[in-house]
Amino acid sequence: MAQQRSIKQLSKFISYVLGRKPYEFGLVPEQDGFVKIKELIKAFCEEDGLKYVRRSHISEILMTLPNPPIEIKDNLIRAKNRDKLPKHTLAQNLPKLLYTCVRRKAYPFVVENGISPMGFSRVILSSDRNIAERMGKRIDPMPIVLTVQTRKSLDKGIVFYQAGDMLFLAESIPPGCFTGPSLPKQKPAYIKKEPTEEHASQKSPGSYLLELKDKKDHRKASNPKKKRKEVAWEEDRKRGKKQKQRKERPPWRS
Repeated sequence: MAQQRSIKQLSKFISYVLGRKPYEFGLVPEQDGFVKIKELIKAFCEEDGLKYVRRSHISEILMTLPNPPIEIKDNLIRAKNRDKLPKHTLAQNLPKLLYTCVRRKAYPFVVENGISPMGFSRVILSSDRNIAERMGKRIDPMPIVLTVQTRKSLDKGIVFYQAGDMLFLAESIPPGCFTGPSLPKQKPAYIKKEPTEEHASQKSPGSYLLELKDKKDHRKASNPKKKRKEVAWEEDRKRGKKQKQRKERPPWRS
C-alpha cells in the first residue's frame, strides 16, 4: 500500500510538471506537449528529492494505476491535462542578453556557422546564466556557455518566443550575434619532408645493408686456412701432372 501511494504521488507530480510548470525545471515541451523522457529524468536527477526517478518508475505508473495522468509515445512523455500549460508566444520585453550552451566539441563549428537547435525544434535560451548552464550539462558535462545579444539578433531578423518566465526560443542565432570563450589555438599540421634522391641514395652508417655487407666480408676474411688448403691442393695437382709426364716414354723412342 505504501508503494502504491508513492507511485500515485509521483504520477501526480510528473503530471503537474509537464502540464503546468515544465519551464521551472528547464523543460520546454513541443507544441503538442511532449518532452523527451530522458530529458525529464535528467531534470529530476538535479533535484535532491527526485534523484531516484528512473524510466522503470514511469513504466510502473502506467502499469499499476488504472487511469494514469500521463501518457507515453515512443521515447516521449506528456501530461494528459494540459489546459494550464503556457503557450509559446512572441517575446515582448526581451532582455539585452540571453544565454545558451553548446557541446564543447561542436563549439568551433558553432562559431563559424551559428547556433542551431539541438534535440529540439528551436534554440532554447535563458535570461539566467545558471539555468542555461544547468540545462547545458544535460548534453555535455562541460558545456560552452554562449552569450547572445538580442539587439543584434533582432536586427538580422531573428524572432524570439517566450516560453515561461526565463526561457526563450529562436529558430537559430547567426554568427556575430553571440560571444563565447576564445577558441583553442590549433597546432600547425606536421608535414613530413620527403628525402631527396641524393640523400636517399646515401646509406647511413650502421645501416642494415652495411651490416650485412660487413658480415659477408667478415666471413670471407675469416677463412684464410681454407684458402691456403685450396692453393696447396692446386699446386700438388700440377706437380703430380708434371711428374707423370716425365715418367711416360715418348712414342718415338719405342
